[in-house]
Amino acid sequence: MSGFDDRKKAAESKFALDGEKEFKAQARRNKLLGLWLAEQIGLTGDDADAYARQVVASDFEEPGDEDVFRKVWADVQANKLDLSEHRVRRQMQELLEQARAQIAQE
Repeated sequence: MSGFDDRKKAAESKFALDGEKEFKAQARRNKLLGLWLAEQIGLTGDDADAYARQVVASDFEEPGDEDVFRKVWADVQANKLDLSEHRVRRQMQELLEQARAQIAQE
């Protein structure tokens, strides 16, 4: 029976590690997204970093990506940026893939 228990514990550990990696990748994606949008807005230095932290914090409002999208989309509209909803969502996906690759290399 210990062989089964060992496999169960290994599977649980892998599940937890995968969840932690995905959480880190989402947080990194949000930071990268914030920095990308800050550049679009014209923010630099500490202002860009502060904006990126706001984007990261927006992800704690509800599960999923919609809270982050709503935050950045509102900022796109408020700053009258020439970006489509599709472009912002595509950027979110591309940055998530980039963040996952960065996490995997660490």
